[in-house]
Order: sequence, then C-alpha cells, then structure tokens
Amino acid sequence: MRDALLVLVVFLACAVEAVEALTIVLAVGVSRGWRSAVQGVAAGLLALAVIVAALSPTLIFVPLGALRLVVGGLLLIFGLGWLRKAILRASGFKALHDEDAIYARELAAARAAGRTRRAAVDDWYAFTLSFKGVLLEGLEVVFIVVTFGANQGSIPLAVLGAGIAVVVVTVAGIAVRGPLGRVPENTLKFAVGILLTSFGTFWGAEGAGAHWPGADAALLGVIAVVTLTALGFVALLRRAHGRQIPGPPPVIEPMEVT
Repeated sequence: MRDALLVLVVFLACAVEAVEALTIVLAVGVSRGWRSAVQGVAAGLLALAVIVAALSPTLIFVPLGALRLVVGGLLLIFGLGWLRKAILRASGFKALHDEDAIYARELAAARAAGRTRRAAVDDWYAFTLSFKGVLLEGLEVVFIVVTFGANQGSIPLAVLGAGIAVVVVTVAGIAVRGPLGRVPENTLKFAVGILLTSFGTFWGAEGAGAHWPGADAALLGVIAVVTLTALGFVALLRRAHGRQIPGPPPVIEPMEVT
C-alpha cells in the first residue's frame, strides 16, 4: 500500500510543479523564440542533477528513525503550507490559481522585455526566466522525490512517479500548444496538501518512536482525519466569507512556489 501511495503522491505533487514550470517556459518560447528558452531549461535540469547527486549519497548515512523524524517534520511544514492556501482558495479568501491568466501575464512581460546577448545565449532574458522557472519548481520536485524515496527506501519508485508526471504534463503541453488551464490545479493542490500533511504526521510520529495501530493501514486513517479536518475548515471559512460585505472580485495571484 505504501508503494502505491508513494507513487501517487509524488506523481500528483510533481504534476502541479511541472504545470507551473511549463507555463513559464511556454510563455518565453512562444514570445521570444525557443533556442534560448530551451538552453535555460537544459541549464536548470543540469543544476537539479548536480543537487540530487550531491544530496542523495548523504542520506545513506542517516539512521532511519532520525530520517523519518526530520523528513516527517519537513513534509508536515511543507504540506500544511499547501493545505492552508488550498483551504483559503476553496473558501473564497484567496484567489484561485489560474494558469491561463498567469500565462497571459508572463507572455506580455516577455514580449515587453529587452533583448541582450551573453556568451552563447542569444536572449539572456528568455534563458534566465526559463532557467529560474525550471530550477525553482524543480527544487520542489527534488525535495519530494528525495524525501519520499529515502524515507521509504525506494528512490526508484519516487523517481518513477516524478518521471511519469513530467512526461505526461510535457506531452499534454506540447499537444495543446498552450498552458494546461483545464487541469484542476486547485483541486490537485488541495489533495497534495492533504497527502503531504498525512505522510508528514505519520512518518514524524514513527521517527519519534510512536507505533501506529494497524501499522501501515493507519496511514489511511490519518489521511481521512486530515481530509475531514480540512473540509471542515473550508465549510467554516465559507460561512465566514459569506457574512462579509461583498467587495471587488479577487485579483488572480501571481506565480508562486507552492
């Protein structure tokens, strides 16, 4: 069960990050040309490969109990951040994440920017923007893959989930030749926030020496409790939001690392 959940969580989380990175790269490539954009993507992937190569060997020497405690704490912090924003979006207190609007804004900014050549890069702006987009979103992918894979002792499974997500999103983006605005990203972030929070709670408690009743099966109970709690907060906040004085519609939020 853990293996299946591992692949599912990594796939969903990495799919969200891949969609956001794809939006940036598409906007740059369409507006300014693909050569420098692709160079930026390649440089970002190379930087991520170096980071993974540097981090992975050190995890072998960390005791499993300490690793689960640290990873569980990090996942809990990470997951609660996602879940908090997802709850605020679902209840109306925060604008929904709109990839089409973000794409249009990135496209306009890219078209308005000047063009500078540096070394072998024809368009430094396009290179830098693509590099930053891939690196920042990729770092979250690396964090998810390394933490889940190392904690479960199955880096290959985590890499498999991430690889499938990146391939699916990339192929879909190329097929539609635009941002994946129809992907239910807000719902995905809500689900990923629940799963990361649940795994963080489960592993953190195990790392601290707790023993869950039912062993791995208890994880399903943790997920159910976190889900019900999150939905309860959404319901309460929706009521609070409904009692507020109506104001102007929320502005679509800018691209952010979530």
